[in-house]
Amino acid sequence: MERSKLAKVKLPKEKLVELDAFIDSLEDKEGLLIHILHKAQEIFGYLSLEVQLYISKRLDIPAAKVFGVVSFYSYFTQEPRGKHTISMCMGTACFVKGSEQILETFCNELGVKSGETSKDGLFTIKDVRCIGACGLAPVAMIDDKVYGHLTVESVKEILDEYRKEEQNENQHSESVI
Repeated sequence: MERSKLAKVKLPKEKLVELDAFIDSLEDKEGLLIHILHKAQEIFGYLSLEVQLYISKRLDIPAAKVFGVVSFYSYFTQEPRGKHTISMCMGTACFVKGSEQILETFCNELGVKSGETSKDGLFTIKDVRCIGACGLAPVAMIDDKVYGHLTVESVKEILDEYRKEEQNENQHSESVI
């Protein structure tokens, strides 16, 4: 990102206060960079360049070191993710039982490719090497929930379940206001 654009980006103050409180609670701040990055991703949803630079300045360490850690570990993301992450297993057992077609169905239903987030911000889909639930093949995880013995037909039902839940949450929050 250009330096002039970066200067214009404002991080939400309440989130910075929460991150600062976490950092201040630590003894060895530089030695706990990964823990700080985990907390920052939890707070902000992803590790934007602005968040990485903030952490770099806050810990007085080179930005390249922060970026190196963020780009090395696959857990960290530098792009916004959907509210729910769909991890489609592409391991051998799942692949043999049709995970490729199921991944394609998820992608078609969401209008995205693997690694992308749906336009409504509700889902991010990614293909993963193995979930470790081979007996349930083909399998996917949505957040921490495992869905086994998937079929192309079950994909729409599963997505509709999450969409309905989201609608209910939105209606409830609107009625509270």
